[in-house]
Amino acid sequence: MEERRKFPRTELNEPAFVSSGGSVMRCTVLNISAEGCAIEVNEPAFVPQRFRLVMADDPSIVRDCQIAWIQHKRIGLTFVCPPVRAERAPEAAGSTSPEPSEIPRHRTRAVID
Repeated sequence: MEERRKFPRTELNEPAFVSSGGSVMRCTVLNISAEGCAIEVNEPAFVPQRFRLVMADDPSIVRDCQIAWIQHKRIGLTFVCPPVRAERAPEAAGSTSPEPSEIPRHRTRAVID
């Protein structure tokens, strides 16, 4: 079968979470590329059409996703915008907060179910 993807997939097999509207569901990211990934979940019927994918080993990595296809417990996802990396709090005791002009601004997209 001829490969039709623009970007090659990397096999991953890492734990992650499907997050939407305050609900969280465990999943496994099976493979990933620049445009999307494939996940496996126990109950695909409960996965919303659009949601945020949060990597369990590094919860600062968050991707807005939408479902491209579903086959049994596997779901193909398309990333709908560039990755978002959550900012971490200063770790040193006594550190000062950054000036407002130093805080990076990220555009976020609301997810509506």
